[in-house]
Amino acid sequence: MQTRLRKLDEGVVDATLLAYAGLKRMDMADEATAVLEWEEMLPAVAQGAIGIQCRDDDERALRYIDALNHEETFTCVSCERAFLAALDGNCKTPIAGQAQIIDGELRFQGLVASVDGSQIYRSSKVGAPADAEKIGREAGEEIKAEAGIEFFEWLQQQEEPAAVSA
Repeated sequence: MQTRLRKLDEGVVDATLLAYAGLKRMDMADEATAVLEWEEMLPAVAQGAIGIQCRDDDERALRYIDALNHEETFTCVSCERAFLAALDGNCKTPIAGQAQIIDGELRFQGLVASVDGSQIYRSSKVGAPADAEKIGREAGEEIKAEAGIEFFEWLQQQEEPAAVSA
């Protein structure tokens, strides 16, 4: 984080994107000049969530995990992952999605884009948190139908853009 901020100060880069949670954890929140809201930029699916996996018959581990589970986050991530699954997303597919529970409603926004950003398909859904997976799946199916199978086949043939070092 300090390296990226130093490059910014030295004019090596014009901008950098950092996790606000990381800045806060390092007592550097005052370094942030803006916090991006989901209207401006959606994150990758399940961004920032911690997942723990275990055998489904391991009762002891499941009890520990259950005590750590944050139900609202689990619900949101379930929605987001259902969206990703409906789109058959992989590491080459520019997919973003975020679910939030606001005033007891699950609100989801998702998108898929071409690598260069010239084509963007979006979906927004609102519903009951209990329908999280259905909401995510329907959003993904909506985008898949709008974009068409040809778009997704074309995406798989595209080269990933070169990484930008900051």
